[in-house]
Amino acid sequence: MEYNSILLEFSMFPTDVGESKSEYVSAVVKCVRESGYDYQLTPMATIVEFPSMSEALSLVKECYEILEAKKCNRIYSVLKFDIRANSKDRMSSKIKSVEDKIGEVNK
Repeated sequence: MEYNSILLEFSMFPTDVGESKSEYVSAVVKCVRESGYDYQLTPMATIVEFPSMSEALSLVKECYEILEAKKCNRIYSVLKFDIRANSKDRMSSKIKSVEDKIGEVNK
């Protein structure tokens, strides 16, 4: 069976709501968590693994709509993709590959 791995690293937040963004970032992360996809929250972005590009873009759209519903008029988003055919579980396997070479790393 063939698998695809779409790794998406993204951040999304409003720029028109004041200095603190945690309320809005939390709503986006909650959406990611509830999606059921494997994800990892980092201080600067969230990484999510999908089996297809359409699923990745669908979640991005859902996150945008959450901020839109919160009356955010200007939303900043950064999306980076790492797309690999015939692969899966790369969120963990990429880290394991580094750890196999240098030992345990912070996660």
